[in-house]
Amino acid sequence: MNRPLTYKDAGVDLDAADRAKRSLAPLLDAASDENTLSGLGAFGGLYAVPGGMAEPVLVASADGVGTKLKVAFAAGRHDTIGQDLVNHCVNDILVQGARPLFFLDYLATGALDEEVVPEVVGGVARACSDNRCVLLGGETAEMPDFYAAGEYDLAGFVVGVVEREGILDGSAVQVGDRLVAIRSSGLHTNGFTLARTLVFERMGLGIDDPFPGEDATVAEVLLRVHRSYLGPVRPLLAAGSLRAMAHVTGGGIEGNLPRVLPKGMSARIDCASWNPPNVFRRLGDGGGMAPGEMYRVFNMGVGMILVVAPEFEAGVLKSLGHEGWPIGEVVEGDRVALVGAG
Repeated sequence: MNRPLTYKDAGVDLDAADRAKRSLAPLLDAASDENTLSGLGAFGGLYAVPGGMAEPVLVASADGVGTKLKVAFAAGRHDTIGQDLVNHCVNDILVQGARPLFFLDYLATGALDEEVVPEVVGGVARACSDNRCVLLGGETAEMPDFYAAGEYDLAGFVVGVVEREGILDGSAVQVGDRLVAIRSSGLHTNGFTLARTLVFERMGLGIDDPFPGEDATVAEVLLRVHRSYLGPVRPLLAAGSLRAMAHVTGGGIEGNLPRVLPKGMSARIDCASWNPPNVFRRLGDGGGMAPGEMYRVFNMGVGMILVVAPEFEAGVLKSLGHEGWPIGEVVEGDRVALVGAG
């Protein structure tokens, strides 16, 4: 007679899952605030809407980190990928003028690793604290028939708030407005399917090899954290200096800037106004890619674009310091012109 099966026999270790989840309690406690009304183990996270606002509007977004996860798997490094996730989501609601309130994460894996899970969620918690955002809860799922050994998927959900009169929806943008760029920290979380092909196949590099032109390994360059723009942008929002913002993610400048421009308006981007960072130049050279395709896939060193009235441009540039520069202007038309992109 066959012995009775257990869930562990089928590939899911409930005891290990319980230990891993308990280990996350300090992370959630550290990333909470006075509006947090629930703790680890609650079926739903409870958060009180902050007071002191006339007409608060909630803004929500969800995202993942794509195949950048493959680089984390190869490098055996899992402490930065959660930061990528939170910062990406925070930037996505920031462009509408919102500040983050709380964040939820979803981590799914084939076999739950009691060392890896706290590393991943620890990165989420650190980024939440850095963004003054509560890590309200999440889900950790063990699915042995779905994910390969040593792999996982990660997604996140952010909720923020903005005063109704402070919503940035692009409706105030006018022809002649100035465009100000803020530097990216590298590839961020986009274009990694192509980047991995270029680095590992075309350039023939290994994960621990030195990256050409950098005092860093391939893993360190590719895993540079997708930066949050909340810090430099918040003072500009408070001052009423911005008419719109675009987070430059998948699709590059030409795929994201039109999302915040009114119908009939487009932009002229001066690609000679900055030098793309080394990582982009090396990817382009190593893969023999046309410049136009590079700008269509990658951020090329531009992580955020601010739309400002001409009279506010000098003040915005002064506030951003070396992080920002004038990149172009709003013009009539229906297609972004990347002048000098090749």
